[in-house]
Amino acid sequence: MIFSTTDTIPGEEIATICGVVSGNVVQSKHIGRDFMAGLKSLVGGEIRGYTEMLTDARNIAIQRMVADANEKGADAIVGIRFTTSAIMDGSSEILVFGTAVKLAPR
Repeated sequence: MIFSTTDTIPGEEIATICGVVSGNVVQSKHIGRDFMAGLKSLVGGEIRGYTEMLTDARNIAIQRMVADANEKGADAIVGIRFTTSAIMDGSSEILVFGTAVKLAPR
């Protein structure tokens, strides 16, 4: 599956739009990560535990979006965008969405 933040795929022609696809995940903080983040905030710098958590959550959301596109029979997803939101104290959602398309045969 090809997926891109651009509205086209270089060298490919979009034949059909299959529809909007999305994937999301709600991730909560881990007490151990929170404790370490609190310590890190005293000295500054990257909070790697949170970076890893968000990277994992983003990858899960992408996998779910790709599965949605596969169910629609798509070859690619264009115009991908990411958004985040706070769901409740201590958790947030990562949502990824785009347009599933079928590519013209070569």
